[in-house]
This record gives sequence, structure tokens and C-alpha cells, in this order.
Amino acid sequence: MSDDDAVDVEVESPDDAAADAARTNGTADATAEGTSGESAGADGEGRGAADREALAAAVAEHDEALAREVAALEAELDETRDELLDAEEEIEELTSKLARVKADFSNYKQRAKRKQDEIRERASEALVERIAPVRNDLLRALDQEEGSDLRPGVESTLEKFDEVLADEGVEPIDPDPGEAVDPARHQVMLRVESDRPEGTVHEVYEPGYEMGDRVVSEAKVTVSADEE
Repeated sequence: MSDDDAVDVEVESPDDAAADAARTNGTADATAEGTSGESAGADGEGRGAADREALAAAVAEHDEALAREVAALEAELDETRDELLDAEEEIEELTSKLARVKADFSNYKQRAKRKQDEIRERASEALVERIAPVRNDLLRALDQEEGSDLRPGVESTLEKFDEVLADEGVEPIDPDPGEAVDPARHQVMLRVESDRPEGTVHEVYEPGYEMGDRVVSEAKVTVSADEE
């Protein structure tokens, strides 16, 4: 083999080999670091998107809850307004009814008063109609000639008068002598000496009258006292 045919072989020194290895490793580390950075960035972007989606979901849920609460409050407000309207209508109806009742009661009192007045007038007229004949009888008795016996006519007139009083529920208060004095029915005019028990009726000066349980006028009496 001649020198011309010999192949030139370049032999690297140990230092050159180390440098190449270092360059190779640096390139590989840089590549690895770039790949790691890109992965971390991707992870960060993924977490950010998830956080945003979670926040959006939370906000949406909060908005829905708030919307439901607002709707419930609005429904409650509408119900309260309806109740208030019903109450106002009821108050207006009761006020109108009260006014009608007051008016009816006022009219009733006026009618009752008129009726009482009419009854009183009719009762008075009826009493006058019944008493008038008694007065006429007394007038006729007075027209008798002097010296005539008037007693029968007066007694007859008194009987008629007593009948009228009895029909009206009027009874005379005419206690018997010796009867105990009743302060509610007897008016003591004076005390007189008498053989009757002390404090009893001695004589009736003027009879009284009572109507039912009511004393119209007290009987005027004298009362016996111890004899001195």
C-alpha cells in the first residue's frame, strides 16, 4: 500500500471528546428543560381554566339561589298585598255595615218613641173616656135640689170610679185602725193619744194608691201614742 493510497484518519484528542460530550449533554438538558417548562405551562393553564370554570359555576349557583330568594320574596310580597287589599275591603264593608246598623238603630229608636207616644196618648184618651162619665155623674149629683139625699148618687159614682181604677191596676191603700205602720206605704201626719197599740194606725186621714209594686201615693195616717 502506497502512501498515496493511505486514508487520512483524524484522531480526536481526549479534550476534544470531552468538549463534544459536554455540548451534547447541554443540548439534551436544554431540550429537556424546554420540554419541562412547556409541560408546566400547560399544567398551569389547565389549572387556571378549571379554577375559572369552578368560579363561574359557583357564581352561577349563587345567582340561581339569589334569584330563587328574590322570587320567593316577590311572591310573599304579592301575597301580603293581596291580604292587605282583602283586609281593606273587609274594613270598608264592616264600616258600611256599621253605618247602616247605626242608621237602623236610630230609626228604630225614633219609631219606638213615636209608638210609645201614641200608646201613651191612646191610654190617656181611654182613661179620659172612662173618667168623663164619672165626672158627669158627680155634676148631676150636684144639680140635685138642696135638701135631697145625695149619698146614693155619690156612692154609685164612687163605685164606678173604683172600677175604673181597678181596671187600670190601681188599688187603694186604706189600712185598718190598729194596723202596723208601713213607712213605704204610709205617711204619718201626726201622733195622737189612743187606746190602740203604740205606733199603729189610729185613723186614715186620706187613702193612698198603688199600682202593682209601685206606690203612686202614700196613705196619710195618724199614729197612736201612749196615753199620758
